[in-house]
Amino acid sequence: MTVSPVVATDAVSADALSTQAAQAGKAVATPAAAEAGGVSISAFDGARVRVVLMLDVHDGMQQEFLNAYERIRDRVAAVPGHVSDQLCQSLENPTQWLLTSEWESAAPFLAWVNSDEHLDTVEPLQDCVRDTRSLRYSVLRETLGEPAPAAQAGAELRSAPRIGSNVVRHALTFTVRPGSETEVARLLSEYVSPDAHVDESTRLLRTSLFMHGNRIVRAVEVRGDLQAALRHVARQPGVRAVEDALDPHLEQERDLRDPQSARRFFTRAAMPAVHHVAARGGTEARTQRVALLYPARAGAGPELARLLARQDAAAAEAPDSPVLAATVFHRDDLVVRLVDVDGDPEEAPAFVLGLHRLPDAAGAFGGSGVAVAERLLDTSAAGVDGPLTEARNLSLLLAATRMTPLTDRRSPAT
Repeated sequence: MTVSPVVATDAVSADALSTQAAQAGKAVATPAAAEAGGVSISAFDGARVRVVLMLDVHDGMQQEFLNAYERIRDRVAAVPGHVSDQLCQSLENPTQWLLTSEWESAAPFLAWVNSDEHLDTVEPLQDCVRDTRSLRYSVLRETLGEPAPAAQAGAELRSAPRIGSNVVRHALTFTVRPGSETEVARLLSEYVSPDAHVDESTRLLRTSLFMHGNRIVRAVEVRGDLQAALRHVARQPGVRAVEDALDPHLEQERDLRDPQSARRFFTRAAMPAVHHVAARGGTEARTQRVALLYPARAGAGPELARLLARQDAAAAEAPDSPVLAATVFHRDDLVVRLVDVDGDPEEAPAFVLGLHRLPDAAGAFGGSGVAVAERLLDTSAAGVDGPLTEARNLSLLLAATRMTPLTDRRSPAT
């Protein structure tokens, strides 16, 4: 279980990417080159997940905290995908506790941690806790005693680490009241940028905001500790002012001065980054950042996010792709893909949408991914009537899914 959800940080293995590249007839990047390209985040590799939650319990409330945990532990154990929990208390400091949990994979954990059920379940713990910090890991290696527990002995582990830089990606999404879109767009375009420097190890690198209809998506990139960066931003006077100004326009009411209300709002708004891939470097002057909101059919969001991740991973080495980087954000049936494009996105709609046809083992280009997408997408809602193998329909879908940029602010990495 966890109290303070933030971000997914699991990735597919490098050897899986090598296999995909080899099947496509592409050169495989060496580890030294992978820093600038390849998949660095993915929730779809199937590896087990270890969640580490550090808790600072209020002085004198240790027994109340333990009692609250005892009341909810069986409910958490019944969540699909949950394997085990361990609750620990510091040897040196009685207010410092550690809660670790293991999950079959990232997908069931993310579905649970971003749900209202999770908020309701862990609520009894909140009054006992002064502060929390949540960390998520995929299990890479495991050394077991003899004999190994049966449940773990046959578990499959990733064979290689993911390679990437110290950048965390996360997104929030929320809706505003119909008719307030113009005012909200103004507020989110004109706010005063927060100080990018958080501390010696953490810096806010980039914030991109987009609108589609009455839905807002805010994507952030942080070097270092995401939670520290989010707390830092929340304390900035300019940010607090714009958040206050937004309140009357939101469809979901909130009071950010009330911890419970704020916790519920940000949990419901969270869109974890479930996949990120970077390709070759591009020309800065030609690069455009595009956000796409996909019209997923009811219940199709998880499969669509997985499909887009596969498409992006397999296309990372395609020499004719203008996509420099792509991040898939997902929760429930909401799927947003943030794409950095070298040049005009409209010149390559298939690649920008992640619906390009990929070569099979024999080198022939097939359309299986596109066929799956046609089943998962409500193309009629996007005004597309016809197969997505046709260039005209891809252009129509790109126009329908493309979000309106409100602001894109960057700071130096150092």
